[in-house]
Amino acid sequence: MTSQDTSSDIKNTSATQSVLDSDSDSDTNNYATNSFDLSDIDIAAITDTANLPQPSRPPIKQATYKADATDFVVNEILPLEFTDEGEHLWLHIKKLGMNTAYLAKLLSEWADIPLRDVGYSGLKDRHAVTTQWFSLRIPKKQLPPTEFAPIDIGENESVVILAQHWHNKKLNRGTHRANQFIITLRDIQFASTDDEDTESPEQTAKQRVDQHLAHIDETGVPNYFGPQRFGRQGNNVREALSLFARPAREPKPQPKKSKRKRAPREQNTMELSAARSLIFNEILAVRVRDGSWNAALAGEVFNLDGSGSIFTSEALDDTLRARMSSGDIHPTAVLWGTGNDKVSGSAAALENEVVQHSPLLIQLATGLEQRDVKAQRRALRLPIEQLSWEWSDEQTLVLSFTLTTGSFATSVLASLVQQMDS
Repeated sequence: MTSQDTSSDIKNTSATQSVLDSDSDSDTNNYATNSFDLSDIDIAAITDTANLPQPSRPPIKQATYKADATDFVVNEILPLEFTDEGEHLWLHIKKLGMNTAYLAKLLSEWADIPLRDVGYSGLKDRHAVTTQWFSLRIPKKQLPPTEFAPIDIGENESVVILAQHWHNKKLNRGTHRANQFIITLRDIQFASTDDEDTESPEQTAKQRVDQHLAHIDETGVPNYFGPQRFGRQGNNVREALSLFARPAREPKPQPKKSKRKRAPREQNTMELSAARSLIFNEILAVRVRDGSWNAALAGEVFNLDGSGSIFTSEALDDTLRARMSSGDIHPTAVLWGTGNDKVSGSAAALENEVVQHSPLLIQLATGLEQRDVKAQRRALRLPIEQLSWEWSDEQTLVLSFTLTTGSFATSVLASLVQQMDS
């Protein structure tokens, strides 16, 4: 499919269209102002990322992950030179069966400091073995008289301090560069094919998995937001719709002497992120189906690999195509909001068409704009760093790979496994 064909086929390729079919004769612009019956929309199905399309058929039909917490290991990569001075104590902690926010609370109680003085870079899965950094602002370096050994934890929870350093800055959200994942897939059932070697089907199936992993090691995978962004049964999207049904708060006027240019916007980060993520996933789904997720459309906005830098180009020349092929740059899609003026041409038309053909997405997009959320861009393609794998036995595969901050290991798993059980 060419970029010129894309707009006319949006209605047939959107992942939500099967559950959001609207009358083709209706005026979709009316959805921006008229509410619709939420009970008619299967939010759980729309936000089920297992339904999102993949560039090729995953070679594993079914597999189990997180059968045990040790089957899912996440190590935070945060390269940093510590000053060994200052009032912030940085702790490198290994935890099991405990979420990041609760551990931060335990640390604040141990150090007898406000929770706001505990810093961490990212949220880590509770049902996993994870290592990450925390910082504690401790005035005058007056450490607690006892070591950190919380007793208010469950039988299957544990916390171990691996290292500590003094530093002159607090650890802020999003500081870490990447995460390393070590994931064990068990009880693997291979997808069948017509040309399978009947004399040694398992060996042939394993070879197909190996070939697939080698392929995505070179090409990357679609950079979908994972299911945790949407909450259980898509509840975060439901909360976003409830939020957008209420009038937006008026910004408070600032005193003349205030250095702040404007009041902070309404704090509903989880709901706003879910709304933007769903729109992004639907745009990416269309581009996976038409084959442009790892190519370029006219008017594309490109992301420089490994950075937040973006740029536009009036013409798609051989240099840009070569940079795309090498993985130096990636095409992007919008994280919806106001000021989405960098994209143009076919790329802009596709994004707008995806939203305009879904009453749900129009509702979410309108709500984001009314709350003055600024548009951003996100790469459509997710490179996989340091990918390696090992077969423990005929039905057990151990994967190791590194992903940049803000991406999801489930995107890698979804490209490999059709149905994940946990």
